[in-house]
Amino acid sequence: MAHDSGLRLTPQRRVILRVIEESGDHLDAETIWKRAKEHDQKLNLATVYRTLVVLKDMGLIDQRYFARKHKREIYESAHKPEHYHFTCKACGEVSEFQTGHITELRAELETEFGWRMSHSCLCFEGYCAKCAERCAESD
Repeated sequence: MAHDSGLRLTPQRRVILRVIEESGDHLDAETIWKRAKEHDQKLNLATVYRTLVVLKDMGLIDQRYFARKHKREIYESAHKPEHYHFTCKACGEVSEFQTGHITELRAELETEFGWRMSHSCLCFEGYCAKCAERCAESD
């Protein structure tokens, strides 16, 4: 199966893509490799890293970062609706959310600057409700 990019979706690429698409989790390369090995024992981690670049170039997956330091790359299906992530700095929980406020901001920026945006990528950090409550209790 060819894709718009001219790259083929090989059997190994299909396995890795299926792992990402079927998971409800936010996966890093090592987790993808461990799960993909259940379907293809010959798969090695270097192949997974190369394949992630190809799948991203093909527009089939998105690469995300959940913190300012960009220490860990996370991958998810590009077919999900546009959404954003909040990472708790205390417990590490990542929450996905959608909001019309970003849509409004994009429209405002497009009008003001003449931009034509195709995608927004924002990550939010702070303390989830449980951790914020614990912090308030310890004050």
